[in-house]
Amino acid sequence: MILTEHSRPSHTFVHISDTHLPGERSPLYGSGADADANLASVLDRLVSSGLRPDALLFTGDLADRGDASSYRRLREMVEPAVEALGCEVVWAMGNHDERAAMRAELGLAGRPSDAVIEVRWFGGMRVIVLDSTVPGEHWGRVDATQRAWLAAELSRPAPEGSLLLIHHPPLPTVLDLAVTVELREQVALAEVLRGSDVRGILSGHVHHPSFGTFAGIPVAAASSSAYGQDLAQPVGATRGQDAAQGYNLVHVYDGTIVHSVVGLEVGADVGEPVAADEAGRRIAHRGISWRSPAPAR
Repeated sequence: MILTEHSRPSHTFVHISDTHLPGERSPLYGSGADADANLASVLDRLVSSGLRPDALLFTGDLADRGDASSYRRLREMVEPAVEALGCEVVWAMGNHDERAAMRAELGLAGRPSDAVIEVRWFGGMRVIVLDSTVPGEHWGRVDATQRAWLAAELSRPAPEGSLLLIHHPPLPTVLDLAVTVELREQVALAEVLRGSDVRGILSGHVHHPSFGTFAGIPVAAASSSAYGQDLAQPVGATRGQDAAQGYNLVHVYDGTIVHSVVGLEVGADVGEPVAADEAGRRIAHRGISWRSPAPAR
């Protein structure tokens, strides 16, 4: 018998970002980009896939202009999918969001103007939500109050480690113009996170998949489900496009976390499609068995 190098994941999350639902359903910014239809496509594909994630993790810019009607439509689309998937949903705040309307329509605790911060547990794994928004601005910052709260929370390690959700990615910007809306005061945040049990930082904001490290921690920024950025433009230029939309799958293993980009576009078959039951049969035929999970810490 041959054992796989890794066991099945202990946790699976779906990382969705920058849904940008407008106040009333309409194409975004005079384009053909239909944010509602794109999000519906993400949710439909997830439900039909048979995936059973622990949670859908939304990393901000849920609404395009912070309208209450945007959050209402978002809830009406997401709630049936969450029920069908048998999972939870976690919301983080983005620079296009409005705290009071978001709290009221999505049922979030706290005073209307307070930063949207939260801690959620999935078995021994902790998911921490930070609010990197600055009201009236598009650049981000995690202020001293939140940093103190985060330091206190991280002083109690989680058995399976932590994931941090923050809209503005703590990474260098690939597009020059994005320096105007980047996360500021990153050094102060790094001081809180360095040496902690945070195993991954999940972000959005930039509308293209991006990966790096911050304070020694892997960072994964998901693309937008609403519209993407064209990174093949001349150096220094910026162009949003009704293309490259997607989301990330997050698989948590004992020794690592794998982030996989899923695009919304579906192409023609290449090679032989293999159904799940046939894949299992072929694996067994080769004498391969799944490794057992590591004992719980």
